[in-house]
Amino acid sequence: MRSKKKIAALVGAVIAPVIAVSLPAGSASAHGYISNPPSRQAQCAAGTVDCGDITYEPQSVEGPKGLTSCSGGNSRFSELDDDSKGWAVTPVNSSQEFKWTLTAQHNTTTWQYFVGGQKIAEFDDGGAKPGATVTHQVDFGSLKGKQKVLAVWNVADTANAFYACIDVNVG
Repeated sequence: MRSKKKIAALVGAVIAPVIAVSLPAGSASAHGYISNPPSRQAQCAAGTVDCGDITYEPQSVEGPKGLTSCSGGNSRFSELDDDSKGWAVTPVNSSQEFKWTLTAQHNTTTWQYFVGGQKIAEFDDGGAKPGATVTHQVDFGSLKGKQKVLAVWNVADTANAFYACIDVNVG
């Protein structure tokens, strides 16, 4: 009886890893954020500003398309909506490059940039899958001074988008 238990345990130990490797992978819980200039979630991850859960998940600010909040409507990341939190403001020119760091790539419809509720730029990817980083050159036009930019990554195959706010001083 004892040897049957040992054999069963040995077979289980050999088969379990094979089964685990052959199962389909689940969807990733990580996605993307603006890394340069540093978005609010990038500042949280870097420890520039004291934050909650977003410190460990800067890439996870996801919510339904069409929102206008830095948190993407996610209450776990509500500190991103707090304009008085002491966010570092990055000096930028009237045309600035914004770099997304993507930890999971999704087919994309558009990338949008807003200031004060007004869209200042949109880049149409037509459903293409981006690489690990995406960079856009955004023109601020006549905007000057301190601005909060809301950047939105609209995913093509879901009802969701990813959100990032970046505090800049347009000089």
